[in-house]
Parts: sequence; C-alpha cells; structure tokens
Amino acid sequence: MLSIQKKIPGFSLCFLIAVPAWFLGQQLPLIGAPVFAIFIGMLLALVHQKRDRTADGIAFTSKYILQIAVVLLGFGLNLSQVMQVGLKSLPIIFSTITTSLLVAYFLQKYLRLDAHTATLVGVGSSICGGSAIAATAPVIDARDDEVAKAISVIFLFNILAALIFPTLGDMIGLSNQGFALFAGTAVNDTSSVTATATAWDAVHQSNTLDGATIVKLTRTLAIIPITLGLSLYKGYKDSKNGRAVQTAFSLKRAFPTFLLYFLLASLLTTLMSNLGNNTIIFDQLKWLSKFFIVMAMSAIGLNTNPVKLLKTGGQAIGLGAACWFSITVMSLMMQALMGTW
Repeated sequence: MLSIQKKIPGFSLCFLIAVPAWFLGQQLPLIGAPVFAIFIGMLLALVHQKRDRTADGIAFTSKYILQIAVVLLGFGLNLSQVMQVGLKSLPIIFSTITTSLLVAYFLQKYLRLDAHTATLVGVGSSICGGSAIAATAPVIDARDDEVAKAISVIFLFNILAALIFPTLGDMIGLSNQGFALFAGTAVNDTSSVTATATAWDAVHQSNTLDGATIVKLTRTLAIIPITLGLSLYKGYKDSKNGRAVQTAFSLKRAFPTFLLYFLLASLLTTLMSNLGNNTIIFDQLKWLSKFFIVMAMSAIGLNTNPVKLLKTGGQAIGLGAACWFSITVMSLMMQALMGTW
C-alpha cells in the first residue's frame, strides 16, 4: 500500500500533462499528442520542485504504463484483415525495414551516436514511429532521454513526409494504389500516414486512406520479430559481458511478457471480429493504449534535460534523415520492380 501511495503523485502529474497534450494532438494530428507530452514534460521539468515526491510515479509511468500501452495496442490489429489486404505489401515492408535497420547499424558509429538511440530511430523510422519506439525501449533498457531524442526525430520527418509526399507522388505519376503502398511503407507514424493519405485523397478524390492504413497495420506486426530479435541479442551481449548469465536466454528475456500479451490481444481481436461479435470494446482499449502512450511520453519528458537534448540531437537527426531517405527510395524502387506503381 505504501508503495502505491508513493507512485500516486508522479502518476497524477503525468496524467495532468497527458490531458492537454491529448487535446492538442487532436487539434494538430500532424504533430501528435506524444510529441506535445514530451515537450510539455521537458518544460515542466525545468521548474518542477519536490522531485523526490514524484520520482517513483514518473518511473512507474515511463516503464510499466508504457508496456501496458503496447499490450492494448494489440486490440487495434485484426490479423485477418491484415493478411487479406496487406500481404501484397510484404516485400516492400520487408525491404524498407531491413534497409532502415542496416542504415542505423552502420551509421551509428560513424555519427558517434549511442547504440540505444540509433536502434530506436531505426525501428521508429521503419516500423511505426512512436509505437515501435514504445515497444522497443523497455526491451533494450533505453533511457528516457534516448526515447525523447528518438521521438523528436521521428516527429520531424513525419511532418516533412506529410508535406512533401503527396506532391512527390504526383510528380512521379503514382497511381492511387501506388500512393497507398508508398504512404503505408515510407511514412513513420500512423497519424502521419493518415494525414499524408488524406491529403492525397483530397486532391485525387480517391479512397487511398483505407489502403494506406492496412499497409501501415501490416508494418506494425513487425514489432514482434524485431523486438524479439533485439531481446535475444541483448541477452547474448549481457551473457558475453558476464551480466545476467543465468537468465540471459530465459523465456522471459527471449520473449518479453508484454509482447506476448500484445500478440494475444491481436489474436483475440481477430477471433472476435471473425465470429461477428461486437468489437466496440476493443476500440475503447485501442484509444486507452494511445492515451497511455501519451502519459508515458509525459513521464519521459519529465525525466529529460531539454538543454542536453538540443546539444546532442544533431547526430540523431542526421541518422533519422538517412533512414527516412533510404526508406523512401527503397519503397519506390520496390514498387517499380513489382509493377505496383
């Protein structure tokens, strides 16, 4: 009971930041509530007193509420729908994800960027922005400032994609189907995929948004194998360095529990949808997932030094630019090869 009471002040503070951040995100979806939450948290951290009272709750929110958010994210995935519509996009998705991760791996040392930030930028760029970063951060034990840095980079290139891609698609003569594949595979975050596809639909009077969303959901499933691989790699590195030798390759380390629940949530959603049951409760859980991510980003903002972030953010932006450019080129190149342009 005493432990719970110690968490309440910090948890409540994160909640109070998340509420205005959520509404700001609704008004400006291109920026998104998680980005507002991080920046409000960082600004508040500059003047926040009595950090001893809130430290436990902030730490709980940034770690465990974040993991709960990833679990609830699974209720937004209907695997049958993804398999029916998204299979044709798998070669492009596989190519773009592989390209981004390789770029992040090879440029990390050249840019003198820490491995955790490079990993988060790589998976955030290639899979699904903030959600992928949220799922990956606890697996690799990333610090809050590393998460904030990666989220900020993803936000920057989300805006650029939404502004540039519709015009680029017109210039190179993409069809509606081609642009749906392009937006779904080359734009980082789900909200930005929606904004980009909606901008295209407004000009072309098409229904590209539905196709782009399905492709994006298919991409989201890559969270499972990528985080599993990173978990195994971290276990190997820990055992090699003499840390956690007894548990490095235990089932829990190899497959973090919250990812197992994420998969089970997806399977339950698929089963209930296929049986024709009312799935409105799953929509509410998906909404709760998004709000919990905003709360977790609030906590991460409170634990992040904005001055340090600005001083050390240049390399991360450089890596984000390289990942973004390589994904864009690879997506278009694969479409040209597959004849889906």
